[in-house]
Amino acid sequence: MDKILPFERKVNYYETDKMGIVHHSNYIRWFEETRIYYLEAAGYPYSRMEDEGIMIPVLSAECNYKNAVTFGETVYITAQVQKFNGFRMEILYTVKGGDGTVKADGMTSHCFVNKDMKLVRTNKEYPGIYKVFTGLCEMSGQQ
Repeated sequence: MDKILPFERKVNYYETDKMGIVHHSNYIRWFEETRIYYLEAAGYPYSRMEDEGIMIPVLSAECNYKNAVTFGETVYITAQVQKFNGFRMEILYTVKGGDGTVKADGMTSHCFVNKDMKLVRTNKEYPGIYKVFTGLCEMSGQQ
């Protein structure tokens, strides 16, 4: 699998607070936007997973703020599947400014469930999904 380019995003005015700095809650939204982009670039978009009856709810999310991001700035967000065992995964994110400065980093953890919210072991029930996420994990140098 080829390397996936960072997700590029320009900061909207409504995402900033009175100080002109991006409000902290928006970073978690950016992680979701990046995750959607990342899966689409990997060839297995959310829509396909949902059509197959799979959802990947967020179990936890965290963000570490390093440097302020302001209105009009463009950020570049990378995602890496850090851990994947067939039914749970962790994705790491890094938000950088145009000059390469790390603005924030964080992590989300997920599980794979069917439409009845029952845990799914992708390696047995959805080998196509398992193959994609195993490849993403290997691409990031993790297991």
